[in-house]
Amino acid sequence: MALTNVSVNNSEQRHQSKIEKLSKEIDSIAMKTQQITKLFQKDDEVEVASHEIGFIGSYYEATIVSIEAAYHYKIKYKTLLTDDKSAPLEELVTIGEVRPVPPHQLETMSGNTFRLYDKVDVFSNDGWWFGFISGIIGEEYYVYFPTTGDNIHTLLMR
Repeated sequence: MALTNVSVNNSEQRHQSKIEKLSKEIDSIAMKTQQITKLFQKDDEVEVASHEIGFIGSYYEATIVSIEAAYHYKIKYKTLLTDDKSAPLEELVTIGEVRPVPPHQLETMSGNTFRLYDKVDVFSNDGWWFGFISGIIGEEYYVYFPTTGDNIHTLLMR
């Protein structure tokens, strides 16, 4: 019996070690600004990183409204609204907070097969969030978001 307990404990320790390593890696990614690999033009569809407490590690779909002072874009969000909810939120962001939108799901997915510890983006609360697969039970996936500490059950999209 002792060997079984040792195996379970070692397996749990390896799991925790991987969780901690991935958490640090994702935290590091979420806190960085994007490397500038593309300059965007007016009307380009983009995703914008949030650096607000509680929203770090998330990206929100937007459109470039205009190119402003050096290294800034004025953007209009697709899913975020003004405080009075009367119109899409517009804001000035740095070019380091903007990334291109990814290819459509059908162009990138073949079979929806994810493995434990795969890094994923999950759409939740009007934006895309960095996370990784923390558990699989049958065909159900659980995703852990290091920047918020949430572990949720979800359908994975990309």
